[in-house]
Amino acid sequence: MFIAQDLRKNSIAEYLLYMWQIEDIIRAYGCSLSRIKNEYISRFDYTDEQKEEEADWYGNLITMMNREGKREKGHLDINRVLVGDMTDLHNRLLQSPNFPFYNAEYYKVLPFIVELRNRGDKNVSEIETCLNALYGTMMLRLQKKNISPETGHAIKEISTFIGMLSDYYLKEKNEGIDWDED
Repeated sequence: MFIAQDLRKNSIAEYLLYMWQIEDIIRAYGCSLSRIKNEYISRFDYTDEQKEEEADWYGNLITMMNREGKREKGHLDINRVLVGDMTDLHNRLLQSPNFPFYNAEYYKVLPFIVELRNRGDKNVSEIETCLNALYGTMMLRLQKKNISPETGHAIKEISTFIGMLSDYYLKEKNEGIDWDED
């Protein structure tokens, strides 16, 4: 919860990747709040009050996962809405002639997006495809698995692109974007 709050303020993309990881952590503990409290939260250097807040947060997420049928797979609706918001902003940025650097970055990663979509789920947005690639790479790194130089290059470019979109997202939420000029 505490990490999520900080990430949400600073990078919506990192926040989403973190929340996807939290969904997987909850599944790894069988959607059991008592297991998460005893085997996971207890390991953190938090005060008792912070541990209770963290447990409440996990409890709420477990409840949402159960209600939404996401115990086995899929992302919580609250996270899917954020991906949708990012996709909407992405489309608006592309349609505007006032964001040439964003457009250039998009066209730089487009071949990677096309390749990923050809190998994966074609029914998700380009933005979700990029986030899936970043999340998958993050999971491979956590497992200490090798990542080819080609994949590393693609992920670096996708990361730059998603970082740029994330910055625009926060700018739009915090101060608004002037759509008349870049």
